[in-house]
Amino acid sequence: MTIQPFWLGFWRLADPKISLASFAGLFMAACFAAADTGLHPGWLALTVLGVFCVEVAKNASGEWVDFDSGTDLAIAAEDRSPFSGGKRVMVDALMTREQTRAVAIIFFLAAIVIGLLITFLREPRVLAVGLLGMLLAWSYHGAPLRLSYRGLGEVAVAIAYGPLVVCGTYLVQTGALNAPLLHAAMALGLLIAAFLWINEFPDYHADLGASKNTLVVRLGRETAATGYVTLLGSGYLWLLICALHYQSYGMLWGLLGAVPAAFSAWRLLNQYQNTAAIVPAQAACLLSFILMAAGCGLGYWLAGPA
Repeated sequence: MTIQPFWLGFWRLADPKISLASFAGLFMAACFAAADTGLHPGWLALTVLGVFCVEVAKNASGEWVDFDSGTDLAIAAEDRSPFSGGKRVMVDALMTREQTRAVAIIFFLAAIVIGLLITFLREPRVLAVGLLGMLLAWSYHGAPLRLSYRGLGEVAVAIAYGPLVVCGTYLVQTGALNAPLLHAAMALGLLIAAFLWINEFPDYHADLGASKNTLVVRLGRETAATGYVTLLGSGYLWLLICALHYQSYGMLWGLLGAVPAAFSAWRLLNQYQNTAAIVPAQAACLLSFILMAAGCGLGYWLAGPA
């Protein structure tokens, strides 16, 4: 049976490997909540569904913005990577512009409905978190802010995938926040921002030509490679200091992610102009923040709060 192009396009927009950025934060928050108060599975499932809807909507809206700007069209074949270059659903004619826009609208609306259900039936204070998350999801590509085109996309990602996803999920579960969680969320946000950062290297020429001024474009690839290493190191140093300060030693299991992070940093420093050589570094960065979130979360859960 032949799969219709639309569904192939939708699969790309749902893109499980990219959604791992939000799922990592969801998992870490769930582990902290399980240790502190216990889990409420129904509300967790609804939170996961809401975040997934925002992910799909963000990816779809980003597709038509980057298509119209010429960014996705300008990516050379040798610079394509499984982790960068957009979802290419319009470039590869899997979806029309109208279909892509419709998917974005439908999933943004679904996320709004889920957010309002959680707000009115569970935790009113999560409304502010949800509104900021929606704003960042749209504004990453969309007008008027177009954050990724102004060199602010990395900051938006660090905030959204760190404190917003993690603390928002924990707030829904427990009705409160705690300091170790907030610091772990910030550390995770830096690592996920690093994943975006390394994914901008293969797109360098296309972004430069389309005036998409990411930090890699603004800094140049050589300086940006050093910045990438600094970002990774800052994330793991933040986690280490947090775990020691709060004597929450189970969180130190999150440092397991520093192993693939070290490989990723070494490979990028030596191969920042070669997309084919960067792909393993991208994969290692993805593994790094997954291990960090899983190790930190499970370690906190199994060791119990300090």
